[in-house]
Amino acid sequence: MSGCVEAIRALLDRIDAREDAIGAWVHLDRDGALARARALDALAPAERGALHGMAIGVKDVLDTVDMPTAFNSPIHAGRRPARDAEVVRRLRAAGAIILGKTVTTEFAFTHPGRTRNPHDLACTPGGSSSGSAAAVAAGMVPVALATQTGGSTIRPAAFCGVLGYKPAFGRYPTAGLKHLAPSLDTIGLHARAFDDLARASAVMAGEAAPARPVLPRRPRVALVRTPHDGAAEPQALARLHEAAQALRSAGAAVRTIDLPPALVEVDALQHVIMAAEAAQSLAAEWASARDRLSANLAGFIAEGLAHDAAAVAAARARIAAGARAIDTLVGDDEVILTLPAPGEAPRGLASTGSAVFNRLWTMLGVPCITLPAGRGARGLPLGVQLVARRDAGDEAGFFAHARWVHEALAAAGHGH
Repeated sequence: MSGCVEAIRALLDRIDAREDAIGAWVHLDRDGALARARALDALAPAERGALHGMAIGVKDVLDTVDMPTAFNSPIHAGRRPARDAEVVRRLRAAGAIILGKTVTTEFAFTHPGRTRNPHDLACTPGGSSSGSAAAVAAGMVPVALATQTGGSTIRPAAFCGVLGYKPAFGRYPTAGLKHLAPSLDTIGLHARAFDDLARASAVMAGEAAPARPVLPRRPRVALVRTPHDGAAEPQALARLHEAAQALRSAGAAVRTIDLPPALVEVDALQHVIMAAEAAQSLAAEWASARDRLSANLAGFIAEGLAHDAAAVAAARARIAAGARAIDTLVGDDEVILTLPAPGEAPRGLASTGSAVFNRLWTMLGVPCITLPAGRGARGLPLGVQLVARRDAGDEAGFFAHARWVHEALAAAGHGH
């Protein structure tokens, strides 16, 4: 048995052992994955792609030509796309193996799917990229595609204790993505290892390989206080400050700053834009199958329809003006340190948790990453979030900072 086949069979064994309890997958392509693995094993070394044999789960809002894509909605049950989403096509072309489709909330909004948190089956894994985060956390797949419109990549990564990356808006093509709010929707990644994350990201962006920049001698970090800090669990805030101290001890220059009023206003207006765009994106479903939408999504669409064009335009203008504040908030060689979620994953499956620590950064289109930061009082993962400004250079520089922070936290006992 050769390398790719052996690796896929090991992952399938892991899925068989845990999937009934966790429910991370909506479709698993066992035969297709093994056939692909056999074909890859037959390639000569010179013929292998940049992601040779990497197994990947795909969130079920991204089209796959050989598997159903139904957005966790009965309206689209059994839908078979005519082609792959562009990021999926690029991954396959680089030698990746698409193992299956991971569970999403309905249309990547808030109505949860069946997925449970691998660390405690009584708790949510977060959403909307529920299955992707849970599958990676459970060792079912090393990398999975996610998306984020509010906090759907960053928060599940925190709840499940994995790396979660939301790149700068527009880094990856979105052709073949079922949009919820096109000016916000961003394809992201969940992964267990930085190298896998960086390699997959480069391929999805159309690059041959990730660049490897040199980290500044003394990394610069800005610990940001936000108006939402009062909504966080005390242990989450304590861990955030412990992380800041660990980075100081490791040699970083760390300062504490407050979120300026202009960005607080941007945060508040994100909801308006998301609702207005969701009403447009889901207009067909609203018109033809309103009774098959969940109550919370139907209510959100109704809210979006109630926003007139002038109000939405005014909100966009205020957001554009306020967004410039981040360019003066931190330097181009500095990263923001903040929370990715209010704390440990909440008990129960009726909600996927709050996006209060995510919405602003999504609205701004800036790159964000969740890093595991140990465990909380209930034994569930806690995390921290790094954010870069909009013009902070290439992705590789942000990854270099994130790797350094990840290693510093692990050395201080705040890793996985």
